[in-house]
Amino acid sequence: MSAVTTTPAVTAPGTADARIPLRGHLRHTGALIRRNLLWIRQDPESMFDALLMPVVFTLLFVYVFGGSIGQALGGGQAGYVQYVIPGMIAMMSMTLSQGVGTGFSQDFNSGVMDRFRSLPIGRGSVLFAKISVELVRMLFATAVLMVVAVLVGFHITHWAGLFAAVGLSAVFASSIMWVFLTLGVILKSAQSVQAMGFLVLFPLQFGSSIFAPTQSMPGWLQAFTDYNPLSTLADAARGLMIGGPVAHDLWITLGWSVAITAVAAPYAVYKFRTKS
Repeated sequence: MSAVTTTPAVTAPGTADARIPLRGHLRHTGALIRRNLLWIRQDPESMFDALLMPVVFTLLFVYVFGGSIGQALGGGQAGYVQYVIPGMIAMMSMTLSQGVGTGFSQDFNSGVMDRFRSLPIGRGSVLFAKISVELVRMLFATAVLMVVAVLVGFHITHWAGLFAAVGLSAVFASSIMWVFLTLGVILKSAQSVQAMGFLVLFPLQFGSSIFAPTQSMPGWLQAFTDYNPLSTLADAARGLMIGGPVAHDLWITLGWSVAITAVAAPYAVYKFRTKS
């Protein structure tokens, strides 16, 4: 018991990471990933959003909006299926990223994070483990989405492109997760993180090319969609999965991912270390 109360990590949390070698960080991250996966196993309801969201959104947009938007695209409902499914892979990367912030906030409020910060483990390991498990949830949701997509008529023409699109979505999702981890640290409740997330998610998702082409949008909104990373991610996924130009949107999406991670990741780790 005395070893726990006298650990240096309690008295000097800001320098804990500096004393832990890379091997130790990897070991801690692996143990925390296992802990988070076991938690999901004990609470399977936490996977309901990853299971049901792809089903609900696919059926909603294909059968409610697919006919009218598909006619505008010139391919009817079948053409809209080919258009919207790659965009929904981009949507999954953004929507499910919000869960890492709400879960992190709940862990703080329940005292779990206080326990972690009292142990001699790398502070970054806690955050990397959270992101890793949320990426697993996102990949599960994407698999469900593709099963439903095939059932409603989606044709996979480039299998290698499909895996590349999923990988690109995972890269972008991991960058956005750093933003939500920061919100999970600085906001006082999971409800606040969720509310802030919706304020960010809705304009980005619906002001993009995920669900409909942007040519019919007003000029000012088209200017917004041109810089919206979800538009470039959705367009890159379409090019990879069904053919078309890829390079421009691919590099812009990767640029956004690197820029967001470079800013949000160090700040998230700093706020986690110094949170009182």
